[in-house]
Amino acid sequence: MKRTETLAALRERPDIAVLIIGGGINGISVFRELALQGVDVLLAEKGDYCSGASAALSRMVHGGLRYLENGEFKLVKESLRERDRLLRNAPHYVAPLPTTVPIFDIFSGIANGAVRFLGLTRRPSRRGALVIKAGLTLYDVFTASRRLMPTHRFRGRKETLKTWPAINPATRSSATYYDAWVSRPERLGLEMLNDAMAASRAARALNYARIGSDEDGLALTDTVSGETLRLRPRLVINATGGWIDLTNKAIGAPALRMMGGTKGSHLIVDNQELHDALGANMVYYENEDGRICILFPYLGKVLIGSTEIRVDDPDTVRCEDDELQYILQSLAFVFPSIKIAKHEIVFRFSGVRPLPASTDSFTGRIPRDHFCEFIEPVGNLPATLCMIGGKWTTFRSFGALAADMALERSGLVRTVGTEDLAIGGGRDFPSDPADWCARLAAEHGLTMPRAQNLLERYGTSAGGIAAAISVVPDPMLPGTDYSTGEIRLIIEREHVESLADIFLRRTTIAIAGDLTCQLVDAVLSILAICKGWSTAQADTERAALLSLLEHQHGVLLPNLPGENNKRSAICA
Repeated sequence: MKRTETLAALRERPDIAVLIIGGGINGISVFRELALQGVDVLLAEKGDYCSGASAALSRMVHGGLRYLENGEFKLVKESLRERDRLLRNAPHYVAPLPTTVPIFDIFSGIANGAVRFLGLTRRPSRRGALVIKAGLTLYDVFTASRRLMPTHRFRGRKETLKTWPAINPATRSSATYYDAWVSRPERLGLEMLNDAMAASRAARALNYARIGSDEDGLALTDTVSGETLRLRPRLVINATGGWIDLTNKAIGAPALRMMGGTKGSHLIVDNQELHDALGANMVYYENEDGRICILFPYLGKVLIGSTEIRVDDPDTVRCEDDELQYILQSLAFVFPSIKIAKHEIVFRFSGVRPLPASTDSFTGRIPRDHFCEFIEPVGNLPATLCMIGGKWTTFRSFGALAADMALERSGLVRTVGTEDLAIGGGRDFPSDPADWCARLAAEHGLTMPRAQNLLERYGTSAGGIAAAISVVPDPMLPGTDYSTGEIRLIIEREHVESLADIFLRRTTIAIAGDLTCQLVDAVLSILAICKGWSTAQADTERAALLSLLEHQHGVLLPNLPGENNKRSAICA
């Protein structure tokens, strides 16, 4: 259903069973769960889908090794189950990730871990071999019944330094275990959204749609056209994460303090020495203050993070310069010989972890688990179900929990489960990707690298995309391996309303550091034609993207080749 059709249907019939506010990964998850049960459900997202915290994760799909120290065994078990489900259900985006922990002593962290486990407020300290061994053994025990990846192993100092020559020479040993990573989390969310709407015509979604209230009840404002529509839902689900308290206030719900989010910032670095030093591993290490940091190869670059800072206003979050310096200092501790130049930081991003409200003096002790709470009807406002906490890895189980509570409240029963339901291009994923790509290339006249790119980006949905773009000549866009037809299909099929939607979420062009002014203008010309924009509208859109890139992501686009980092007139 297209945007105009969705708005027309709501204009004609504002009564809906469930309104979900928030189009991040958790909101989309509960939307999919309810859609599969045939529920009349509308999802409204004030920005673009997966544009908040759901786009700012560490790109890890993991059990949460460090949560064991807080005694969150139930959460770790659940996270490992959901990690393994994603490996099966979304193999086009989620893959195993060997993870190595450098270890600097044997006994450190035992006493600190004990008092943390008992619930005392003590700050972290470095974990030694015994503490790490205990945690990894539990990891292996929790996954023993469905072993998808190798168990952990330890290396002595000599083997560790031989395998990673650039690592801190003070390292005494290392441990390697397996978790997973996600290449395109925003696309995974989008595919779930589209799967849900394909499964049921009673499921509708709108991005760039704000929900507010007045004396008559709830209203939806389409920020693309400016139109405001009245809504009469029987139940509201608040899935806005770090914005939950602000959303409750906006819709007239009681002002309860539910959230206490923290900010996590990350860098994308283009440094070949660092990339090569990692091999295919993520290095999961402790900074000198005991805080956990990560770095691993990501789309040809290296992802490094993260910070953990309390925030009051999630709308103002970005990676600040002091956080950048903290992250680089942590890198210098684990790989002291590798220096990162300023120009090698090609992208930075930051998001808010949606943690429950807490007065704990150390943010690392705030629980990472999730739960839901009802706010009973007030005035013209129906009951509101608030989704509190959670982590990206557990989005499916969190969405299922919220959906089951909503179904029970509505007197309905579940008929379809999602534990083994493939997502988007993860359906019928080939056991031999090379053979699948060879057949795709032969059928549609593509080169083998082009077919492989399409499979990586879209999974088995690449077949339909290849069929559509091979009908007419399809030139590649300047300086990238995306084509004109591919971008046009994204605009037509994937709820695109801005340039940022394309570069930041429908593709990995921006986060991989591949943006140029030429590419911006080439894509803008396609988008402007599809949207019917005037020259003035296109210029405004270009300026908005460039401002966003510089302010939020530290990206100042270079000029034409040879002119370094001066912004060109065409991009000014």
